Formats: sequence, structure tokens, C-alpha cells
Amino acid sequence: MKRVGVRCDVGPARGIGHVMRCLALAEELRRRELEVVFVCDAHTVPWAAAQIAARGVTVEPAVWSAADHVELFARLELDAVVFDSYDLDASVYPAVRAAGLPTLAIVDGDFRGAAADVLVDQNLAAELDHPALPPGSHRLAGLEYVMIRDEILAHRPAEPPAPRAVDVPKVFAFFGGTDAFGAAPHVIRALAASGAPFEATVVAATPDLATRIAAVDLRPHQQVHVIEPTDQLAAAVRSSDLTISASGTSTWELLCLGATAGLVCVVDNQVMGYERAIATGTAAGVGVLSDLQADPSSAAGVLKQLLTEPAERARLAAAGWELVDGKGRERVADALLDLI
Repeated sequence: MKRVGVRCDVGPARGIGHVMRCLALAEELRRRELEVVFVCDAHTVPWAAAQIAARGVTVEPAVWSAADHVELFARLELDAVVFDSYDLDASVYPAVRAAGLPTLAIVDGDFRGAAADVLVDQNLAAELDHPALPPGSHRLAGLEYVMIRDEILAHRPAEPPAPRAVDVPKVFAFFGGTDAFGAAPHVIRALAASGAPFEATVVAATPDLATRIAAVDLRPHQQVHVIEPTDQLAAAVRSSDLTISASGTSTWELLCLGATAGLVCVVDNQVMGYERAIATGTAAGVGVLSDLQADPSSAAGVLKQLLTEPAERARLAAAGWELVDGKGRERVADALLDLI
């Protein structure tokens, strides 16, 4: 049995986006009877550690130097390595390649020093960019290569959702496994400022966030329920009329599910994906987090339209459903297996 190592970032500040898209690829590799080993500090985010463990995937603690990576990968007897990291030193990649291991690196626009046999940029319109590639590399780019987890694929509707008129729309809001930038309370304030009725379920990663969400003043016919991080995200999205999330890796899962997605740009490295998604008409731009922090009402107009116009919600949902077909992980797995 071939064995693939996955070296990815995870942590309270970094979040779980890298882990989640790597899990999608891991599920596809295991479906093809390959063994997968994660190399990361999953223990720093217990929910992420539980997601990896639930799939029967073993985890090795993260290492950082080039020499330590070469030693660890040799000890694990790997046949290939997948990198998904913003934090690794650039020296790691050539050292691993020089050791003879085929490599694939998942990137988001800026390579951040990553060099590999295959570079995968699964972001919207990435195929329109033409960056200079490291020697011996080729690039797979665009939503054709978005990697979607089993949980999401199991809930993908067979056809685009139809308009659904309701008196009180259901809203689901989540911002990764850690909500590292504390977006949830500001988004709830913006929802309240819309003045429109809603019933919202909001994921709070910490007790402090839950307290701050509960302190938001609501208008008549507005309700908020706070829950802890859940592994039932897809079901929650499908049962909601509007889903609000950070414009990171979860965006493509929302589109695949045919969700009406309202996106918040919570950090600088999401700006490109945020702007491109909005420009295609597949998601609504709720705003940049720093703007919401300064004035939550800045998003009130966008949110009021999403809450009160079923036809607009359905239009966005159908456009997103068409854009992400859920087969990207198969294409990435094919590219990786061609290297082994």
C-alpha cells in the first residue's frame, strides 16, 4: 500500500482551513486504497484533531526544519508528500524534493516559498493568473480543483435549490473552527441592524465569543441561538435560508452545497477570493471585518436584501451550485498519483 504524508498548518490563530481541505484529499486517497499520515499540531485545536481521528488517519507532530522533515518522511516510509502551509520555511521544499519524494503543494495565490512537482491553487479564477513557477513544477488552477469533503458531497443537492419564501428566514453563521478574528459578534450586530426578521444559529468557538454574541441587542422578531463547533455543518447549511461565513476555504463548500452564501473578508489573504466570488455573482459580499467592527450597519442593506428577497437568495444559490461540481479532489488525486 502506498503511503502519502500530509504536512499542513493548524492552530488557534491559523484556524483549520488547511486541515479541512487536506482531509478532502485524504478521503479521496483512502478511497483509492492509499494510506495517509498527517503531520501537524492538530492537538492545538481539539475539534480538528477529532475530525482527523474520525477518519482513522494517524497524526505525527509537526516538525519545522528541512532536516527534520527529511528524517521524518524517511522514517514514515512515504511515497509522496502533500504540503499545505503558510508557515513553513522555504528551505523545506527543495530538501524534501532532493530526497527523492514526489511533492504536491496546495497554495492560495502567493506561493509563500512553496516549490513542488505540482502546485494546486483551487481558488476562483486562479487559472487566469500566470505566476512564475519553480523549476520542475506545473500548476493546477481554478475551481476545477476545489477539494470537497465527503460530508459536503453527501449533502450536495441533485439540482439547484428553488426559491423558498418564509416569513422568518433561518440564518447559519460560522467562521472556521476557531473564529480566530472574532467575526461572529460583529456579524450578528450587522444582522440586527438590518431590521429584518431572522432566526440565526451561530457557532461560537469560545465562551468569550458566546458571551459577546448573547450581548447583542436584537430587534423584534430576531432570534439568535449559540452553539459550539459542530461536525454537522453541511446539514446546518442545507436547512438554512442564508449562510454567513468567512471568505476562506469554506466558501467553495458552500457553493457546492447550493447555499445562499454571504461572505465576510476577515483577513488580508482572503481579499482576492472575496472580491472574485462577489464579482461572479455566486455569493453576496457582507463586508470586510474591519469595516463591520467600525460600523456594523455598513452591511445592513446587503443583509436586508438577503433576508427579505427569496428570489435573490435562490439566484445566488443556483449560481454557486453550477460553479463547484465537487469533483476537484478526484482531479488532484489523479495528479498526485501520476507522480508516484
